[in-house]
Amino acid sequence: MNHALIFAGGTGVRMHTTGKPKQFLELYGKPIIIYTLEVFDQHPEIDDIVIPCVAGWETYLENLIEKYHIKKVRKVLTGGKDTQESKMNALQYLKTYAKEDDIVLLHDAVRPLVTPKLISDNIAAVKEYGSAVTVVPFTETGIISDDGVNTSKSIIRNTMYIAKAPQSFYFKDVWDAHLAGEEMSYTITIDTCSLMTELGKKLHMVPCETTNIKITTPEDYFIFKALIDLRESNDIFGF
Repeated sequence: MNHALIFAGGTGVRMHTTGKPKQFLELYGKPIIIYTLEVFDQHPEIDDIVIPCVAGWETYLENLIEKYHIKKVRKVLTGGKDTQESKMNALQYLKTYAKEDDIVLLHDAVRPLVTPKLISDNIAAVKEYGSAVTVVPFTETGIISDDGVNTSKSIIRNTMYIAKAPQSFYFKDVWDAHLAGEEMSYTITIDTCSLMTELGKKLHMVPCETTNIKITTPEDYFIFKALIDLRESNDIFGF
């Protein structure tokens, strides 16, 4: 089976919103998280979806899932105090029924422009290589500074990539990695790719389009709107 873990635990501090968490902000009357869920829900290779949700918004999300006829959501969980705890909550729930060789795709609720092809590419990569980390090439000059004021060195950009999502693994591997992370009492690592790299794992990179953005700031929201408008224009006018 192929399981999608969609993380909806963020509160949207950088969005400067005073009401809804960022995953529930709407574009053209539809919440951002629904844009994301629809892609996974309609994908023929995804068997079920588990969502760790920001505390206090679980019923709100369940009502949205019913309203928009999202069929594959198996469970809405209460998210943890941080990303790592939310991941463990989701993985512990998944452990009650998932097999070791099931595939788990970890994705952000606020990354709504994921494509069906990217989901398929992730699943295929796990089957062939054992892992899949979605990436785009780094297109700027990277700078390292020891003091935050002066440059220490620059990094050749053709050796650098930006990790995005989904990040996909066999269940046993992602479970073992996060158990090891808990034993190390990690506090800095944000994504599973970083954790596995710290544990010495080599991961297979899967390229994606630069439009696979994460909506974190108000600027990201307006980029999302522009990309949706462009998609609609392409569908209507064939641009």
